[in-house]
Amino acid sequence: MRSDLLLRMVIVLLLTMQVGCVSLLPRGKVITESPWQEYSAVKESFDQITVGETTADDLKKLGFDVKASPNLKIMNYLDIAATVQAIPIKELDPGLQACLRARADCRAYVFEPRRIYTKRVGNFWLDILSFRRKSHETGWRFKALIVFVNHHVAYKLSSGEPQIDQFQDQINPLGPFQAPADLITRALPF
Repeated sequence: MRSDLLLRMVIVLLLTMQVGCVSLLPRGKVITESPWQEYSAVKESFDQITVGETTADDLKKLGFDVKASPNLKIMNYLDIAATVQAIPIKELDPGLQACLRARADCRAYVFEPRRIYTKRVGNFWLDILSFRRKSHETGWRFKALIVFVNHHVAYKLSSGEPQIDQFQDQINPLGPFQAPADLITRALPF
């Protein structure tokens, strides 16, 4: 009877440790600071940009600040020419053609706001010993290219992922010995 009670206590303790250990798995997030919390909000702001009318000051009011936005990529006309070199000039959008003709009076900005959250899920012991790692990534990404000729928007283009929801399941049959094996195979000359 006493050994039965001890066995039950050990099982309860192991189950409690298993459930409690899941919270010890790593989590992370990647956020590019921006005024938008959701993809739909940034898309709505982008859609308010009017080619031929919107200025840099108007962009700032919409949340696209060309002077203070973090992780902003600034492109000159040569960068744009390299990006579109596979497309014949006559097939380019008139705004891009104007940019290439304007040369020094052309500049472009690439904004990439995003909110991505990563959480490891699954069995704590399999994860910590590197036998099996599961992660769940959620969030959104937005990318906007805004081209200026002189002081007005000449071209705009957007892309992105409105809803990221993906699982990754990595299985390492050798567990903690998998990484050293990978190092050895990478070191081989073939």
